[in-house]
Amino acid sequence: MADSKTFTGGCHCGQVRFECTSDLAMVTACNCSICTKKGLHFTFISPKSFQLRAGEENLKEYLFNKHAIRHQICIDCGVEVFARGSKPDGTEVVAVNVSCFDGVDLSKIKMTPVDGRSR
Repeated sequence: MADSKTFTGGCHCGQVRFECTSDLAMVTACNCSICTKKGLHFTFISPKSFQLRAGEENLKEYLFNKHAIRHQICIDCGVEVFARGSKPDGTEVVAVNVSCFDGVDLSKIKMTPVDGRSR
């Protein structure tokens, strides 16, 4: 397993900023309707490994389908920065959009295919 590292990141306009710790062992390449249309690539981490540093007042929540994932979108630039939800066992999780990480080259990250379209 890869070593965990602390990352910073945020939305396009910079109003929403976060810090998180992840090993990036799994970054999704999901084919569901929202990930496909928005180009989302999530890594899933424990809420204790995620800190929203700025912009809570700039976030709008978006729910769709089963309303199980609470997508957090910057109201100024429209970028989805992260989402909150639960694993099947009920454990809380934060899905952080790796595309929002500072200084990360997505072409160098191994993506894990996820068939969200069939769920």
